[in-house]
Amino acid sequence: MSRTSKAAARTLIYSMGVSLDGYIAGPGGEIDWSAPDEELHRFHNEQTRELGAHLVGRRLYEEMLYWETAHENPAATAPELEFARIWQDLPKIVFSRTLEKVEGNATLAQGGIAEELDRLRHAPGKDLSVGGAGLASAFVQQDLIDEYRLFVSPVVLGGGTPYFPPLPQRLNVELLETRTFASRVVYLRYRRIADTD
Repeated sequence: MSRTSKAAARTLIYSMGVSLDGYIAGPGGEIDWSAPDEELHRFHNEQTRELGAHLVGRRLYEEMLYWETAHENPAATAPELEFARIWQDLPKIVFSRTLEKVEGNATLAQGGIAEELDRLRHAPGKDLSVGGAGLASAFVQQDLIDEYRLFVSPVVLGGGTPYFPPLPQRLNVELLETRTFASRVVYLRYRRIADTD
């Protein structure tokens, strides 16, 4: 499918917290450095509210099951409770070779990533997002992402899980938006553009 034919289709967004040196998790899988403060959490809530569906792999799906019952946690903050409501309402498409069933507002993907995305892109609704390092990497490598949204934290990890996987060719993007939060996190929003050479 050409980029031109996708102009009227739903956009696929890859949004993650990232270290200054480009990692979404540290060498041991640690992500404590990327925990959002209240301002950033509310911004994440706004962005998640604008989605029509979220594509996830098994690991992220299982980690995010917490939000199905987060409203039962008496220590949950107002932004966390708000996110829980948004997340519970958001349809999730789970890509897994091992899961036989999923909970909440989730369904198992029936096909491969390109096939499933093509079906979703041309269905009515709001934009789509993909999450989870492994699944997102597969989408990036097949050049299926339309927007890249990075929340850059002021930390250098020195290694870990990269935001971008190794790519077979150069990826051209243009900057659409930036914002700096009080926590010193910098939001960068890029759109994929066609190759010029």
